[in-house]
Amino acid sequence: MKTIADNITLIKERINKAANGREVKLIAVTKTFSAECVKEALLCEIADIAESKIQEALPKFEVLSGKLQNIKKHFIGHLQSNKAKKAVLNFDLIQSLDSIGLAKDINRHAADINKVQHCLIELKVSNEETKTGADEEKVSEIYEYCKTNCRNILIDGIMTIAPYFDDKEQVRPYFKKAFNVFTNLQKKYKDTNFKILSMGMSDDFEIAIQEGANMVRVGTAIFGERIYDKQEILR
Repeated sequence: MKTIADNITLIKERINKAANGREVKLIAVTKTFSAECVKEALLCEIADIAESKIQEALPKFEVLSGKLQNIKKHFIGHLQSNKAKKAVLNFDLIQSLDSIGLAKDINRHAADINKVQHCLIELKVSNEETKTGADEEKVSEIYEYCKTNCRNILIDGIMTIAPYFDDKEQVRPYFKKAFNVFTNLQKKYKDTNFKILSMGMSDDFEIAIQEGANMVRVGTAIFGERIYDKQEILR
């Protein structure tokens, strides 16, 4: 039976092969996984972890406390405005900025604690009703609003979640679309901070990398099937 360490080693090898010399950041998606699992991953040179629910993440962070001192924490779930303050207080990078209204809330809360909050704008690449994010035109509007009005937000790039397909090749056009949006925005704004393209998860991260991702978010391929029992998560 493979351990978390075995899985991380294998995933890093697959990332390096797909990247073909490019640098790609691995984010360990720790949502629903226990604090013990997170500790094991941190022993394997994992420097970035991601959570998608504030109410799950904060108790886990408290349990882990000192273990997270030099670990970058990413928020990747849909962020409601009433949770923006806690996200700003506890996460280094919010990957799911999807509206001007949310940008206003994040900026306000970041200003209150004299913080520059790093964010990615979430791009919606499919028509699935279950997927969140902004369309291409809205991504530009959010970016321009933040650059003009939000002194306490720094936009580092975009994030997207592609649809799931049994035939993995079917996901490729969605990643191509995201890459095109990303590079077009880079050319348009000439912003040296706008450099992260976060896309690809356990089932499709190699294709995402081949299509230009420089950040991938991997959970089940590292930790196994998800646990949804709250008490198990904190152990």
